[in-house]
Amino acid sequence: MTEGNFVDYVKLHVTSGNGGAGSAHLHREKFIEKGGPDGGDGGRGGHIIIRGKENLWTLLHLKFKRHLRAGHGGNGSKSRSTGQDGEDLYVDVPLGTTIKDTETDKVIFEITEDGQEFIAAQGGMGGRGNWHFKNSVNQTPRYAQPGIDGYEVSLTLELKVLADVGLVGFPNVGKSTLLSVITAAKPKIANYEFTTLKPNLGIVQYRDYQTFVIADIPGIIEGASEGKGIGHRFLRHIERNSTLLFMIPADADSISGQYEILLNELQKYNPEMLDKERLIAITKSDMLDDELRVELTQELDAELPIDYLFISAVTQQGLTALKDKLWQMLNK
Repeated sequence: MTEGNFVDYVKLHVTSGNGGAGSAHLHREKFIEKGGPDGGDGGRGGHIIIRGKENLWTLLHLKFKRHLRAGHGGNGSKSRSTGQDGEDLYVDVPLGTTIKDTETDKVIFEITEDGQEFIAAQGGMGGRGNWHFKNSVNQTPRYAQPGIDGYEVSLTLELKVLADVGLVGFPNVGKSTLLSVITAAKPKIANYEFTTLKPNLGIVQYRDYQTFVIADIPGIIEGASEGKGIGHRFLRHIERNSTLLFMIPADADSISGQYEILLNELQKYNPEMLDKERLIAITKSDMLDDELRVELTQELDAELPIDYLFISAVTQQGLTALKDKLWQMLNK
């Protein structure tokens, strides 16, 4: 999937169907002059239903469908016949989609399972026919209820990527390169910041035909939690990853300092981020000779509070150990 086709944010205006009107029919038949009221009820209007689909990965199919409307209910008729219900409109979305009220920005629902349904706008009720209003005083009511109008609501759909492992790091530290080497994904790779503007997903083939999903998230900058750079657009994708792989280059001025900045941005955005499993990958380690690696190891052992590994996506150094460690963390 090309980067331009990854759509993770859309706004929709949805309208459910109007309910059908009840009938005010009076029964007429040969030899039955005064058969009484027999008007049927109107059918309900169609619902707008948002449904989870596991084979969808993006909201691209909704990008140009901003106004959605369900079918109207049919009117009631004679012989107490109920009008046909309006056709429901199903809006299929990928798993991990959050539904918000656009006006209040309040989260209404989250789709996390295949086939899970949420009625975003209920169809209007059908009006009752005149036979409901018959009583001892008024035996031939000549009125019926009109149908209730459908509901209109503006919704914002936000996709939070569902992946097992999320790659976290500053721009241009090798996240996309690693993804391209250990999965079949083909992310855009170049030597400048913010090459990746949308998350990329890849499936890692592990031992015995087992797999796990890894997500390349656009790079974090200091202040991302306040919305700097493209902050909020990508931080939400990290919320759904069970394990976070922090990627820091071996030539960084301070590896522990970069880790603290990244961790601080995640904590300010959502403190629950700190509850996730974390691992540090020291990238571009092919630049280190044996003496430098020993010296750096001693320094990191004293400074870093979590496990770390040396890797190089270019020379494929340490990648098997990385996959083993990630699999162990995912299945702890």
